[in-house]
Amino acid sequence: MITTDYVTGSPCWLDLGASDVAAAAAFYGAVFDWEFKPFGLDAGGYGVFRHEGRSVAAAGPLTEEGARSAWMIYFRVHDADTAVSAVQGAGGAVRTPPTAAGESGRMAQLTDPQGAQFAVLEPGTDPGLQKVDGPGSLSWTELYTTDAAAAKEFYGRLFGWETQDMQLPGGGGTYALISPAGGGQERMQGGIMQVTTDLLALTGGKPYWHPVFHVTDCDATVGRITGRGGRVQMGPEDAEGVGRLAVCVDPAGADFVVLTPTG
Repeated sequence: MITTDYVTGSPCWLDLGASDVAAAAAFYGAVFDWEFKPFGLDAGGYGVFRHEGRSVAAAGPLTEEGARSAWMIYFRVHDADTAVSAVQGAGGAVRTPPTAAGESGRMAQLTDPQGAQFAVLEPGTDPGLQKVDGPGSLSWTELYTTDAAAAKEFYGRLFGWETQDMQLPGGGGTYALISPAGGGQERMQGGIMQVTTDLLALTGGKPYWHPVFHVTDCDATVGRITGRGGRVQMGPEDAEGVGRLAVCVDPAGADFVVLTPTG
């Protein structure tokens, strides 16, 4: 499970690069009952989503030319410069070098060797998201990649992640469960799934990360998503031992998953 007791390699922040921040705030507010609080007076600028008074995500305008609307997952590191050097040494790329992010610390936006985009955060006085692993918040992270073995090696060296392979039912392939170093099963925070390029249409065949949000009623949430102009790529369907889930896309094309966990 994801917790707010962040350690190296933990997902600790999440933001949406949006083509229209106000429209995104309205959509996710209706879907998850989130409240959007912009930094400063510009409602179209960067701001934080809160649920029950606690930060659960953020959103801001797209800053890279040609970028699509998408969620960005930030993983905690002790030192952003060291992480950037490690990514470059392993064949990854730096999209945004280490940059001050106010009380949040220092961040860098990166790309792994297969093309999946992610970010790292060296914490400041604000450690990260205030609510996770509960209704209306981030509960899992997932990488769709064309080379799971290479991804496990890359992220394992970068973050010290430990992975455990499991076979998906019905011959669906192998899914690698992720835990931070020494975290064990109780700290599992995400998964790596190898897929073919035809299943990566949103990114033109490039691997990508997406967030999984905990909801109390998957089907009702899907109704709110489609009612607000979003669409469903898969589901809702039951996943044995996991819960009821649906893979969704917001009106601007950013993908995410909603999950009502078993139990």
